[in-house]
Amino acid sequence: MTLRAALLAGGALAAFFAIGALASEAPKTSPRPVLRPAVLTLPKITMPDVGGAGDAAPGVSMAGETTPDLATPDLAMPDLAMPEVSQDATLADVLTDVVAVAVIAPGQPDLRMVRPRIRPMSEQLIAVAARVPTDPVYSPDASPLPTDRPDSVVQKALFGKKKKRKGSVCGDIDIQGDTIGNYGKGGGCFIQNAVRVKSVSGVRLSQSALMTCDTAKSLKTWVDKGVQPAFGRKVVEMKVAAHYSCRTRNNKAGAKLSEHAKGRAIDISAFTLSNGKQVTVLGDWGRGRDGKALRKVHQAACGPFGTVLGPGSDGYHRDHIHMDTARYRSGAYCR
Repeated sequence: MTLRAALLAGGALAAFFAIGALASEAPKTSPRPVLRPAVLTLPKITMPDVGGAGDAAPGVSMAGETTPDLATPDLAMPDLAMPEVSQDATLADVLTDVVAVAVIAPGQPDLRMVRPRIRPMSEQLIAVAARVPTDPVYSPDASPLPTDRPDSVVQKALFGKKKKRKGSVCGDIDIQGDTIGNYGKGGGCFIQNAVRVKSVSGVRLSQSALMTCDTAKSLKTWVDKGVQPAFGRKVVEMKVAAHYSCRTRNNKAGAKLSEHAKGRAIDISAFTLSNGKQVTVLGDWGRGRDGKALRKVHQAACGPFGTVLGPGSDGYHRDHIHMDTARYRSGAYCR
């Protein structure tokens, strides 16, 4: 091995041991920062001016003695030499010594003296800390789990639904009534699979009405999408002015058979609200808020029913709304 290689190997080995020594002396935890001094005393040195060759420099005599030069300002420079670091010095000590030689610009705040403020304790934490251990605890240690409904509630609901289903007709639980079957008096007055409806979607009929299932289902659609929305879901009863009747149209001799004679028509003359108020077609049509609701009810019937007649269509329907399920090729007939 040459002398040069030996020296390089020895230097690398020495550096390795030096790094290991520094690592072993490192603290296990980070030291807390120390406050910087409020006032820094910076040493000043006077730098002599250096003149040209053969001439005396300003401020320096030829004899080597320093003489003041009034024309040249005194240049005071801070001593920025890095402080010596001892072998036992920590990183915080080194940083403190280095910062100590920094120059603070005139008029600028001394940020070295600024420390973060501790957040004040909330009133809730203060109250908890001041609480006496013997005070009662009003909150549970854990949220209670939801419990199942009592069997009595479930049975009551099932019983009510079963009872309601037992009294339903036309295969719809919301249409309550009785099944009659084929019904007729001859002369064309005949209803196939007739039902007697007592209530529709929770709205009672003032009298049970004889009709077909198609008419009953149209009546339910009208109540759900027309009557209740028009009155704000407050209707509890409808007054039936006419239902099944074996007669001609408007009881005129020689006229065609009415849809009432076929169980496909029903006439409604009034609506009773949950507060007991009764809105009648004869007295409230075209008057105020109730009159607007009646017009909405009339318009909503056009669609579920094929024929809708109300006040203004003729003198026979000034006090009720006639609805039947007769269908026409041209569409619904509503007046």
